[in-house]
Amino acid sequence: MALPFDILKRFMPSAAPSEAAVLETVPCNLCGSSDLETVYEARADLERDRDLADKFRASGDELLTLPLVRCRRCALLFVNPRYRASDMLEGYAAGDDPVYVSQMDARVRTFAGTVEAITRLRPARGRILDIGTAAGAFLKAATDGGWVATGIEPNGWLAGWGRERYGVDIRVGSIDEVDLPQQHFDVVTLWDVIEHTPDPMHVLRRVNELLVPGGLLIVNYPDIGSWIGKIMGRKWPFLSSVHLYYFTRLTMRQALDRAGFVAREFRPHYQVLKLGYIVERGRVVSPWLSRAGCRVVETLGVSDREVPYWLGQTFVVAERR
Repeated sequence: MALPFDILKRFMPSAAPSEAAVLETVPCNLCGSSDLETVYEARADLERDRDLADKFRASGDELLTLPLVRCRRCALLFVNPRYRASDMLEGYAAGDDPVYVSQMDARVRTFAGTVEAITRLRPARGRILDIGTAAGAFLKAATDGGWVATGIEPNGWLAGWGRERYGVDIRVGSIDEVDLPQQHFDVVTLWDVIEHTPDPMHVLRRVNELLVPGGLLIVNYPDIGSWIGKIMGRKWPFLSSVHLYYFTRLTMRQALDRAGFVAREFRPHYQVLKLGYIVERGRVVSPWLSRAGCRVVETLGVSDREVPYWLGQTFVVAERR
């Protein structure tokens, strides 16, 4: 149900997204229940990006401003109420994102390791589909690793950047807009994507249709049930306005099972980025500490040094039944 903000603000006095914004309330995506409890109240003071093209860009780092709720029936955590799905997709698809592509070399190197891990699971290689591929870092690594790689990406600017830089096959649109053959792909990947989608269960069921029998789904997501997510609480950087759903291992297993998958493996996923980039983005947690850190790494001349980091990112391997 969609409601204009001037009505919703009566019930959310601390929330103040753009006056033109329209929010919608949604039931639990996993079990359909509307029996919800509030985990974190709305925080108007955290809002920095009123333009949805800025708020929902791939490199968006605004901390969560809308309420986070938990389903009392299945324990899934999600944002509710939230911006309308159509508005979020339109905002994401419209913008450019030079900040995101500034780290592409490091992203390709990270994905080279994950491609090796996937190839150990599927030595024959074959066809691989990357959903929400952004500027194609994974496609570049997969192609270099001998896979026939295809990506879909709603943001035209990112897709164009990746096609031009790497010569990879990126098709613009969502999973429902791009024409893809059923039971065609040996592996489908979702790198930091499932938590952004307005309807994760629909995405997972659609992926099931695209995979060959016994095909693999690889999901990487930020686990709010990880020890670091629990310790950091509201300061956890992945508690972000760009994320709509927050999975734990339990709720991810439930989602995969209901979509026709068997979860085979969960493990931490370490990503590699430039140290200066990581420290600068820490401003959302502590602006003064981030500024001090930036001065230190610049003084030491290590801003461009690539380092691994982990803040709860979790790598999942699931098999289509």
